[in-house]
Amino acid sequence: MYTLKKIQSGLKSEAKPIYKKSLFIKLLVWMLLVTTIPFILSNIISYRSSYRSLQNQVIELNRGTLLIGMENMKKYLQELNLMSVSWYSGEDMAALSRKNTDVYERYTFIQRNLSDLYSRRHEIKIVNFYSADAEQQYESDDSISYDALGDVLPPADMRQWDRLPGYEVRQLGGERLLAVHKKLIDYPKSTLLGLLSIYVSLDEVESLNQLLFDRSLETMFMYINTDNQLLYTSSASLPSPKWMGENVIATDNDTAKQGYWFGEWEGKQGVYVYASDHYLDLPLTIIKFIPSTVMNESAKQTLSRSIAIQLVALVCIVILAFVLSYSTIVPIKRLVRSISYVELGIFDIAPTVSREDELGILERRFELMVHNLKRLIVNEYQQKLEISTARLKMLQAQINPHFLYNALQSISTEAMRHQAEEVSDRITELGFILRYSMDMSKETVPLEQELDHIGHYLSLQENRFRKKLTYQISCDPAALSAIVPKMILQPIVENSIIHGIENGTGKGRIEVDIKRDSRLVISISDNGKGMKHEEIEAMKARYAKHKVLEQDEGGIGLMNVLQRLWLQFGDDFHWEMTSLPYEKTQIRLMIHFKEEEA
Repeated sequence: MYTLKKIQSGLKSEAKPIYKKSLFIKLLVWMLLVTTIPFILSNIISYRSSYRSLQNQVIELNRGTLLIGMENMKKYLQELNLMSVSWYSGEDMAALSRKNTDVYERYTFIQRNLSDLYSRRHEIKIVNFYSADAEQQYESDDSISYDALGDVLPPADMRQWDRLPGYEVRQLGGERLLAVHKKLIDYPKSTLLGLLSIYVSLDEVESLNQLLFDRSLETMFMYINTDNQLLYTSSASLPSPKWMGENVIATDNDTAKQGYWFGEWEGKQGVYVYASDHYLDLPLTIIKFIPSTVMNESAKQTLSRSIAIQLVALVCIVILAFVLSYSTIVPIKRLVRSISYVELGIFDIAPTVSREDELGILERRFELMVHNLKRLIVNEYQQKLEISTARLKMLQAQINPHFLYNALQSISTEAMRHQAEEVSDRITELGFILRYSMDMSKETVPLEQELDHIGHYLSLQENRFRKKLTYQISCDPAALSAIVPKMILQPIVENSIIHGIENGTGKGRIEVDIKRDSRLVISISDNGKGMKHEEIEAMKARYAKHKVLEQDEGGIGLMNVLQRLWLQFGDDFHWEMTSLPYEKTQIRLMIHFKEEEA
């Protein structure tokens, strides 16, 4: 046997290799290496890492800025769109739709509205209207000649209007104009009245964008339509249309998309940040170029500050590494000592100081495991004693099934000789019941055998109660081959007779109905005393604990049947119970259908 001196000597013998290979020293050294090496390397690469970090910040900041600019642009386009439909708000709109309207009246109405539109915003250069009859009226800036108008105005042929985009960029004398085309329709007749076109300069667009970028350092571009027409640029140089299609992800829905790519503009390296969105069916893209020199200056300032912070942090980390290493190794040593005691069969371990971290949880779980192990060893010993006692009692109470069955056969034969056929039938049924019940070779049987057994049982009970008990058994023929646990029907029927009929009015009816659909559904009902709702709920709560056999429970009652079915089928088994006293108390068992193997 092991003694305490042997344990202590064993621990002392382990002290030398633990000292030579100290986990405390390893933790301390490795924590210092892991923390100091990154700091040393960070001083070498801090400029690049700071640059990347600031670069990401600049990109994210400008992505948000571009979204604001995109919203401002969409609001501006909405204002232009509302201007194009402002004619519908006037009471004289009907003058365009009536064919018998006086020509002068139509001309006056159109010209008045054209003048009103032209004077609403200072950036409007041209307002043109084509009627469905190809008649033209317009208002334009005095500096624009009629010949120059022909280069930008849409075709007068209404058959070509369907191909016109709602918004497009047009060039007039070297100046870009944003054109808005709107077909006027006489709703709800769907009659086309004409085409209204509004041409605006980019003064307002430039005003909206001037707060989005630093003109001295950055460059802004704006594109519209699916063919990426350049609407606005803050640079005198025109960008190549290739990089637009190669780098910008086109949007095909109402969700704004953002991104960036690295490139060059006018000999400067930098990053292009873009935002793409839609206004109605109009694709919009805003692109901003940010030179690398803008981000380099901020990275240099950050580098000098980070070096000072790293030196202070390094001192703190050295102290922290020592404290953490020591606090980590102490509970591990204590746990190793406890394991040594358990290996020697000593399960009485003193509780340790409570810690809330993972090591404290590990120590408490180990102590709990040791206590449970001790309890399980004791329980196993007690169970072995109980099993031995139960086997002895079973041997004492066991009756040879063949002897009992043969004795009943002899009694039945003697009853037949004395012409007591009913007594003979009852004895025969009793013999079948005892033979079925005492056959321990099978735990599951075909449903047909279970029904034969319950039929014999109910026949005996019917003879016992005479005319006070009636019963009916019905079963879907397709369900007879189902494999079910043995003795699941008799305890339920017996429960109905004892608690429902004997404790009730003393008479009643029992019905057993079995059907098969996707599952096997067994229904057993009686018209006896029934159960209260509280009793049914208590039974469900007891079933939910899934305790197969409790200390105070004997026999094979209803709860035992339910637990056996749960053990056999698991979550595929369901049951329900309803009770209306002296009318109908029913229990339904729903189990997985499994046929007998050939």
